[in-house]
Amino acid sequence: MARVLARHRVVLGWAMAGVVTALVIAMTPLLLQWAAPAGLDWDELSKISQTYGALSVFFSAAALLGVAASLTFQAHQTKTENEEAQRASHRELILASLDDPDLAVCWDPLPPDISLRGRKQITFVNLIVSSWWVDYRLKRTNDDVVRVMAAGHFRGEAARRHWDVSGANWREYCEALGERRAIRFVTLMHEAYVRAVADGDPVLSASYFAADIDGRT
Repeated sequence: MARVLARHRVVLGWAMAGVVTALVIAMTPLLLQWAAPAGLDWDELSKISQTYGALSVFFSAAALLGVAASLTFQAHQTKTENEEAQRASHRELILASLDDPDLAVCWDPLPPDISLRGRKQITFVNLIVSSWWVDYRLKRTNDDVVRVMAAGHFRGEAARRHWDVSGANWREYCEALGERRAIRFVTLMHEAYVRAVADGDPVLSASYFAADIDGRT
């Protein structure tokens, strides 16, 4: 709310600055006429008045452009905040169902050979990929960053299993969304997946951690 109010003040400030500037410039010829001595060349004063009139139009247009830019920025920020709020709500629903089999079945069914433990892993990996997807769409990251993250990501067994199951769904969703960067993100992820598979078997989840002295992992 504080950020929204701050943006409103910025927009109002631009508008007031434009109005005040335009009024000052528009009134300048009148002030000159009032203060001019009796022998002043009125033709010259008329030319001065026309010059100030042109300046008034210029500054008014500049002020309007500033207001338009501020409103555009505000609309973009509002959209971003709404999307982030929606994603936070969706994330809470997912996390609430991770350890509850009764709630887990409320989501889309996965292939029947996936256990509840496997589903939890796939769901959690999906949250990780979703966070990368959001950053890429908002241009917080670029192609190279996605390539680096995905290369390490797909070394893992759970990551590959997630893309085996959900990669096609990601593609369909992003194509339905119709956003160029969303589709590009999925393309980058799939290219990294294909390269990882070509490089060999993944690191198994069971071998992620070394055993302690007492034999526990």
